[in-house]
Amino acid sequence: MNKYLLIPLVLFIGLVGFLLVGLHRDPHEVPSPLIDKAAPDFQLRQLKEPTKTFAAKDMRGKVWLINFWGTWCVACREEHPVLVKYSKTGDVPIYGVDYKDERAAAMQMLEEEGNPYTLTISDPEGRTSIDYGVYGAPESFLIDKNGVIRFKQIGPITDEVWTNKILPLAKQLNQ
Repeated sequence: MNKYLLIPLVLFIGLVGFLLVGLHRDPHEVPSPLIDKAAPDFQLRQLKEPTKTFAAKDMRGKVWLINFWGTWCVACREEHPVLVKYSKTGDVPIYGVDYKDERAAAMQMLEEEGNPYTLTISDPEGRTSIDYGVYGAPESFLIDKNGVIRFKQIGPITDEVWTNKILPLAKQLNQ
């Protein structure tokens, strides 16, 4: 009878151990299985001119950042001024994916708050976002000249992330 009481106790202790380990991990450090793999291909309609499309293969030969965002996303709105600031430098072209959003709302936000994107495309159903493994907005991916994902940022891009991670890696990839 005592050995049957021991099994739930061992399971409980194991569960507590997993939870304690999880408490000490940074949720922004979720490893992406796409790092160092080819970026998923897509062809989506442009936000500004929906009769035109844009495909990932159009960027072959260039280092670029793709940023998944939405007007409904509070963190995206916090990130937006940072992207506007760094887009003006021209160091890394930033392409936006308006993720599960209304076209009119996205157009209005970009007009009122500035447009950091070289081009914005629309992913209204979120299919491309799923292909990229986007957990939630904002998320960004730095893609090299061969179309390979080299960096993933979960959550807003900050001055620190841009200066210490994205920009140095983009410069290295452009050499």
